Amino acid sequence: MSKHASLYRMHTDEHICPYGLKSRDLLKRKGYEVEDHELTTREETDAFKKEHNVGTTPQTFIGGRRIGGYDDLKKYFGKSVAKEGQTTYTPIIAIFSMTLLMALALGWSRFQSLEIIYTLEVFIALSMCALAIQKLRDLSAFSLQFITYDLLAMRFVPYAHLYALLEAFAGIGMLTGAVPWLFAPPALFIGTIGAISVFKAVYIDKRELKCACVGGNSNVPLGVISLTENLMMIAMGSWMLLK
Repeated sequence: MSKHASLYRMHTDEHICPYGLKSRDLLKRKGYEVEDHELTTREETDAFKKEHNVGTTPQTFIGGRRIGGYDDLKKYFGKSVAKEGQTTYTPIIAIFSMTLLMALALGWSRFQSLEIIYTLEVFIALSMCALAIQKLRDLSAFSLQFITYDLLAMRFVPYAHLYALLEAFAGIGMLTGAVPWLFAPPALFIGTIGAISVFKAVYIDKRELKCACVGGNSNVPLGVISLTENLMMIAMGSWMLLK
């Protein structure tokens, strides 16, 4: 027996609702025949919302019963729905996974074999660059989170901007493999202050904060991830000087 669903979604020349498309896709993947109703004007959309006393579109109906928007549809099918502001490690997992794979690829293209030391060096340098990009794309948002736990930034707010720039500078320098006396000290400086700051905020003061390591407005919890970022910079800076 076929399953039927009615979907009402906004689809105008100016705006195509992404959640409407996601709802349609979810329904089809669940084996439903979708009666797809496109609301092609703002007036038509407002009239629909008024008629059904709803604040948003899309809206899905199954068996004459209104299920609701995309999140409601996911719940109807037993799927989890992320809560607003919910902590997540997804951004940092994505960054570290990609930089590790990039380091492995670069190592293989250069040596045609797995060189552990080279891979670790490039992995850390690429990770620093990727994390710096996340911060630099919105320095203001990064600063608002960073100054709440970094000991130096609390006293000298512009250091938050300087931190992101120094991380990028050190990461790019490490990729060159040249003049370690120029690129290693910044990594050691920001890494040491950062590690002390995170350790104090999380493990001594027991504060629950969001980590600015992947940029502002992130939902990554402050703790082992940010501490690891700073320890990597300390390790890489020390290694460059020793090497």
